[in-house]
Amino acid sequence: MRQPTIRDVAERAGVSKSLVSLVLRGSEQVRSEKREAVLRAVRELGYRPNAAARSLSEQRTRTVGVLLNDLRNPWFVDLLDGLNSPLHDHGLHMLLGDARLNRRTGQDLARPFLDVQVDGLVVVGTLPDPAALGEVAARIPVVVAGARETVPPGVDVVAGDDEKGARLVTEHLIGLGHRRVAHLAGYGAVGELRRRSFEAVMRAHGLGERMPIEAGDLTEEGGFRAAVRLLSRPDRPTAVVAVNDITAVGVLSAAEELGLRVPHDLSVTGYDNTSISRLRHLWLTTVDNAGHEVGRRAARCLLDRLDGPGGAGRLHLAAPTLELRGTTAPPPTD
Repeated sequence: MRQPTIRDVAERAGVSKSLVSLVLRGSEQVRSEKREAVLRAVRELGYRPNAAARSLSEQRTRTVGVLLNDLRNPWFVDLLDGLNSPLHDHGLHMLLGDARLNRRTGQDLARPFLDVQVDGLVVVGTLPDPAALGEVAARIPVVVAGARETVPPGVDVVAGDDEKGARLVTEHLIGLGHRRVAHLAGYGAVGELRRRSFEAVMRAHGLGERMPIEAGDLTEEGGFRAAVRLLSRPDRPTAVVAVNDITAVGVLSAAEELGLRVPHDLSVTGYDNTSISRLRHLWLTTVDNAGHEVGRRAARCLLDRLDGPGGAGRLHLAAPTLELRGTTAPPPTD
């Protein structure tokens, strides 16, 4: 049986082939009744666009590369969900790549995307060498999402406001009456911004001498080990601000092993409001870092770049909010 063509769709809908092409590309320049007629014809005929032919005619593949730095971080799931919807609405498809795997195998981080001729690239998370994006950014639009490192010219950055988020959660604990508040820090520009904001709030409240900081690696095991060191001190903290939710889970495990009750003996906070934080047996107080909104804005930036290439890179910050749950309370009175 012969596959229906774009000409068949145009004849069934009573429109031109060029108008059918506009509808299939998601153009907003088509009147609603014409669009509906075309879509109805597509459904009735079972028409499927020839992606290869369309790519040749448009000189575009209608694919967007997404280079993900850490597949283990659940916050990126929300970000990818926000990213995918606007791209899909504009007829674009995501092609995922694992930056960690590329580094382990010695591959150029972005070269595979150039080889398959993606229309643009979204880099999700912190890369060890953002300058390596310079060659790619000179050829296709690039947007960085969820990181704050310095990027090459012409690259947009979309992220949460990490300084504000860390301030919200630190002030929450101080407002509850905590005076010995510790921080389990991360790495990269995001980790640095959260740490500096934590320190600034503590100093502003005259608590600069009572804010131990331990370095972590953004993992549950790293959070556990750092928390054991902190909670074994003679002047152990009454609250811990973890750099992310996964680290906070490690803190909760350490507290349980050391016989400390959360939040009666120890308050614990995370960051990112991932699905982990919403598990009922954890119910973690955390900062909602607007992952879905970051993804949505990153998609919008890329679409704007595809429509009008060039221009200086821009920084877009999504506003965080504090999610109060069951792991924070006033400090013990004894």
